[in-house]
Amino acid sequence: MSESPSSIAVDPAAGALPPTRPRAPVSLVVLATLAVAFTLWAAQPVVLPILLAMFFALVGNPILRMLERIWVPRALGAILVIVVGLGATTALAVQLVVPTMEWAQEAPQQLRKIGRQVQNLTKPVQQANQAAENFARVAAGEGTRRVQVVRTQLDDPYRAITQAPRLLASVLAVVLLTLFFMIYGQDLQRHAIALFPSRQQQRFTTDILRSIEREVSRYVLTITVINSLVGLVFAGTLMLLGLEMQDALLWGTMAALLNFAPYVGPLIGVALMLLVGFVEFPDPLKAILPAACYLALHALEGQLITPIVLGRRMKLSPLVLILALMIFGWLWGFVGLLLAVPLLVCVKLVLARLEGMQGWSRLLE
Repeated sequence: MSESPSSIAVDPAAGALPPTRPRAPVSLVVLATLAVAFTLWAAQPVVLPILLAMFFALVGNPILRMLERIWVPRALGAILVIVVGLGATTALAVQLVVPTMEWAQEAPQQLRKIGRQVQNLTKPVQQANQAAENFARVAAGEGTRRVQVVRTQLDDPYRAITQAPRLLASVLAVVLLTLFFMIYGQDLQRHAIALFPSRQQQRFTTDILRSIEREVSRYVLTITVINSLVGLVFAGTLMLLGLEMQDALLWGTMAALLNFAPYVGPLIGVALMLLVGFVEFPDPLKAILPAACYLALHALEGQLITPIVLGRRMKLSPLVLILALMIFGWLWGFVGLLLAVPLLVCVKLVLARLEGMQGWSRLLE
């Protein structure tokens, strides 16, 4: 007697395959990625203050935890951290205003001077190229007279005035958001975790977020301290070479900021130090010393100090770093270069904690 297909019992242990999730087509994934990239680029006035505030809050969280151990309330500790940070930044900015304005005024003249020096060195090659070009024109029956194109540029005197309030509003937004992230960030995280249905999911998510927040905060604070020390040491080196204190602080601060962008930052720093050397020192051998000192200091920090302090856990692939710097630099400019590495470290730590995503985390190493 034959059985109907509907009456046959299916054994659960017989190896029934679980239903697979439908995968989106590649074209849809590409379009979604482009849409997200365009949104991040177009929403810079909103996205960048939030990301900068989160970055500064991560720097301040270890300090807040240390203050809480000595019975300082979190709100009071956050206000103290903000006030001290703003005071130090203002004091540094006051020292950097005068040399920055002087360099901004003298830069075109100095660049023309260096350009004339380089032009004198390459003058024989230019003369040879000019002779070859004239010979080709005569052979083709053309005249030797060139058509010169004159371009004019109209400068808007009100552009800087209209941009100043916007810049001030962005700075104020970053300060306020940093303060609120420090004070209310844990409450917001706790309320968001409470939305999960089961207590097991809530505990699991809480453990992951706390561990990630502590590791990322410790990493960001450590990198900030290391880069600040690099800037101070380089400023002292420039003072020993003969630069004034304000100029040395300017380029030391620039070296500290550029150190947040691996590979790309040192290349820009070496080019800037070569320019500074040729402007400040007439002797060609002495003019190379600022760039050489900067390169030696960066090699010592990148190959010895940072690996010893952070270990290999935070190690990232150089290729992935370059790609991240290119993408974030294209999206957000210099701020994107500063935030690329911390954001990449956050992604790596999140992937390492999520089940089934450890392979993607190892891909970034």
